[in-house]
Amino acid sequence: EKGRILMLMRCLKAELLKCRRSPVWIAFLILPIFPAFLGTFNYLANLGVLQSEWYSLWSQHTLFSACFFMPAQFGVFCAWQWRLEHTGHNWNTAMTAPVPPRDLFLAKWILDVGVAALAQLCIGVLFIVSGLLAGLSLSNLPALWHWLLFGAIGGVTVCTVQLFLSLVIRSFAIPVAIGLLGGIGGMIMMAEGFALCFPYSLLALGMRANNPQMELPVGSFLLSCAAFILLFSGLAITWLQKRDVAAA
Repeated sequence: EKGRILMLMRCLKAELLKCRRSPVWIAFLILPIFPAFLGTFNYLANLGVLQSEWYSLWSQHTLFSACFFMPAQFGVFCAWQWRLEHTGHNWNTAMTAPVPPRDLFLAKWILDVGVAALAQLCIGVLFIVSGLLAGLSLSNLPALWHWLLFGAIGGVTVCTVQLFLSLVIRSFAIPVAIGLLGGIGGMIMMAEGFALCFPYSLLALGMRANNPQMELPVGSFLLSCAAFILLFSGLAITWLQKRDVAAA
């Protein structure tokens, strides 16, 4: 058991080294600014209708972030995670290395958990800064941590799906496009009342996108997230175990 943990830690360290100087982080610095700007602009332009202050501002921020920018952002990161393995003959090297496929996948997935949390932290900071610039008072700030926490859990779910898609699809652009379309589809499914049945809806549902005062069915939400995470993690690990080295 100790040997397995050490192997996983080595894989995680290797993933972190790949990230250290990667340009993929530029996306995490730039992309969250766009929904914050667009959401704040929409809020200020519609103050006659949007009168719930922080709640209204959050609805505008999440309209763009949870349904458009974040799914694409996760898509970019997950596609990048498999890019090295998909380049040249690196797939054969990875598959013949003395590393269990489970650990190879889990190391990337653990990094995705951190990325999902970091994305929510950035959104929270930008939201507070935007609210202050819009003239809102911190004394009326709602329980933002709750939206961010469950948004992060929904984000991990989306990352798990994207990590599987980026594993089986060698193209960089196609999984990113699927992530963007998934976010739009998630918005539609949530509007139709089927959010718990579609993984991309769980990000918006957890963040209370477009309706931050909505009561979240925590038990059903967590169960749905766990089911999708286990499903796509299992599919990814099985794919790695069955993948023919010579076919890469």
